[in-house]
Amino acid sequence: MTRFAVLSDAQWARIEPLMPSSVGRSGRPFQDHRRVVEGIIYRYRAGIPWRDLPDHFGSWKTVWKRHRRFSGDGTWDLVLTRLLADADAAGVIEWEVSVDSTVNRAHQHATNLPRDTGGPVSNYTKFRHEPPDHAIGRSRGGLTTKIHHLCDAKMRPLVVIVAPGQGGDAPMFPYLLTALEVPRHGPGRPRSTPVRALGDKAYSSKAIRKLLRSRGIQAVIPEPADQIGHRKRRGSKGGRPPAFDKEIYKRRNVVERSFNTFKQWRGIATRYDKLAITYRGGAVLRAITIWLKALGDTP
Repeated sequence: MTRFAVLSDAQWARIEPLMPSSVGRSGRPFQDHRRVVEGIIYRYRAGIPWRDLPDHFGSWKTVWKRHRRFSGDGTWDLVLTRLLADADAAGVIEWEVSVDSTVNRAHQHATNLPRDTGGPVSNYTKFRHEPPDHAIGRSRGGLTTKIHHLCDAKMRPLVVIVAPGQGGDAPMFPYLLTALEVPRHGPGRPRSTPVRALGDKAYSSKAIRKLLRSRGIQAVIPEPADQIGHRKRRGSKGGRPPAFDKEIYKRRNVVERSFNTFKQWRGIATRYDKLAITYRGGAVLRAITIWLKALGDTP
């Protein structure tokens, strides 16, 4: 096995049937899907420019165009959804979810497109549409992008959304929860209700707690000091403090460790992609490789 072989035969056999069979109006079949997909993985893992891809993977233009197409037409999302369905059928998914975001610096090569800032949150949740600001914003770290992430109890990603770095975490939570749909093998609605949701103080709001309560999901979210003080000042009108299990909350670190795994790919830790669609596509592809390993399809 060479250093360019990044998928085992078992891993490729699982995802090969999900690859598109033709391209464009002419209906010409795609050539050598595996080599191209491994080229995309290699590029994000190494964090190199597309033009610097080794010749082993063929034309860099073909690799980039295929990734752009698969990111925009939903192929990567389809593959991840099918793997999640397989994992759920095998009892691999742990339905205690944790939520958080991570800020990633955008390289200067990713920030040289015209941008219209200040778009609504919903722009960043339509996975197949490029937002006008390309999900690049300005925060303390400069020009940055956030990856908002929902993972299971074993650090494995369930939902991935990208948004500008200055955006808040709480407004994205309803979209993350709505996007959580794992189809079942056979009849029945997709699984979309975790047992509980763990989040830090940024997710402590009445709207989020009400949403979780309406879905029958236990909220394990601490109250920030200002909310505690405001409630106490109101006396009996402030209501009871929300239930909070400190022991369960200790397990929230899985989402931080999940980000550490994500950022082992240099092309995810630093954003080099101009388009939000392709950057998110790389993050979804990283999630795919994590679930392939979880399903036992290792080299």
